[in-house]
Amino acid sequence: MPADLNAKLSLSASDFGVSSRRVPELKTCLELLKPVTWFAPIWAFLCGTVSSGQPFGQHWPMIIAGLLLAGPMVCGTSQAVNDWFDRHVDAINEPNRPIPSGRMPGRWGLYIGVIWTGASLLLAATLGIWGFTAAIVALLLAWAYSAPPLRLKRNGWWGNAAVAICYEGVPWFTGAAIMTGALPNPRILLIALLYSLGAHGIMTLNDFKSIEGDRQSGIKSLPAMLGAQRAASLACAVMVAPQTLVILAMLLWHHPVTAVTVTLLTVVQLFLMVELLDRPRERAIWYNATGTTLYVMGMLVCAFALAHGAAA
Repeated sequence: MPADLNAKLSLSASDFGVSSRRVPELKTCLELLKPVTWFAPIWAFLCGTVSSGQPFGQHWPMIIAGLLLAGPMVCGTSQAVNDWFDRHVDAINEPNRPIPSGRMPGRWGLYIGVIWTGASLLLAATLGIWGFTAAIVALLLAWAYSAPPLRLKRNGWWGNAAVAICYEGVPWFTGAAIMTGALPNPRILLIALLYSLGAHGIMTLNDFKSIEGDRQSGIKSLPAMLGAQRAASLACAVMVAPQTLVILAMLLWHHPVTAVTVTLLTVVQLFLMVELLDRPRERAIWYNATGTTLYVMGMLVCAFALAHGAAA
């Protein structure tokens, strides 16, 4: 028998995305929920709790529930849903992910997304009307991003906006709302919105790892549509502009130390962006580990300033 034919006949079931298991292993389920992505919404939620100006002491049960909701639950749901509806794209970009590799059997990727959605809503119901409403918005955005008929990720402008709001704005809002039991004040809402807008650029850089698969699958992510150089330049501009408005807002609200701190963080980001733009495809992940860290540090600095204003 020819060697190449023998090789084809010896392919295992996992090579075709099929598993002999009926139920996935727990570690495979955890991998599907992608814990590394939980940091962003957890951080934003913490910023929201800090910005409320409320003491943490009597709110710990709600804070812990909110942390679980923002990270493992809602963000985990979004990852499971995205992996299911992106399984054909991941077969090109990330073939070792649980579904394309065959380690997640049958339709369990979808089942986990549905189960986690229900569990998220049950947990959110313990956080009052504002926490529950925010969770509904976040979950709707998570499904709209990945699932047809909307599948917002097919267009980089809409898809990145949905993820940015889901990962930054909604958790910040939730943290502030559950601490006060009311709609957060306009200053908190404005800063949460501005940092959500800037996160649109972070999402663009995150799409650099999947350019080939996006193009082959007809997904119009910004790097796939604009090319690496133009997409990176756009991402940098989108990240810097809202931070500039944050600085102006902090000056207007008489928080000069916060304004100077965010200015310094933004200036360092600008230097890192110069390196990013020199080789955007190679350095997108590097920037997300460096420049994005400085970006989220500014979020917390602003949260403390807002808390001071709330307490004044």
